Amino acid sequence: MLEGALAFGFAAWGLALAMNLWRLFRGPGVADRILALDTMVINTIGLIVLAGIASDSGTSFEAALLLAMVGFVSTVAYCKFLLRGDIIE
Repeated sequence: MLEGALAFGFAAWGLALAMNLWRLFRGPGVADRILALDTMVINTIGLIVLAGIASDSGTSFEAALLLAMVGFVSTVAYCKFLLRGDIIE
């Protein structure tokens, strides 16, 4: 049962990543591309968690938390640069 759920999760992750890449390359504006990158970070966190469940590893969850923190800070920095043209004032 778990193997089927993991296979479905990996397939859904692949589809989500393909749609994010499409939005990243075809996005009409910079804000759309920033949101696509943020969503790709979220999908990568999901991939790390799925791989951790599949391999029965506990350290992958810590890596997912670290990536979530870095992804949040980078999204805020990109948006601040988009609004003001400078990150550090």
